[in-house]
Amino acid sequence: MHITIRCYATLARFTPPDAAAFASTPGETAGQLAQRLGIPPADLKLIFINGQHVEPGAQLADGDRVGLFPAVGGG
Repeated sequence: MHITIRCYATLARFTPPDAAAFASTPGETAGQLAQRLGIPPADLKLIFINGQHVEPGAQLADGDRVGLFPAVGGG
């Protein structure tokens, strides 16, 4: 099964080379994916699957589009 990954802002450095067709295993969760990419849990603020905000325990499915976002500061 393959998914598409987009890592935004400061998480961009964790984007894998095969992000457009990243291999995922059945039952893998968004949180497990972030861990596999090496993203520290404290750095990950928002997860979207197919444009919908989800929790880290959301399971991935073939063809999903995953967006990973850090906390964003401003002033």
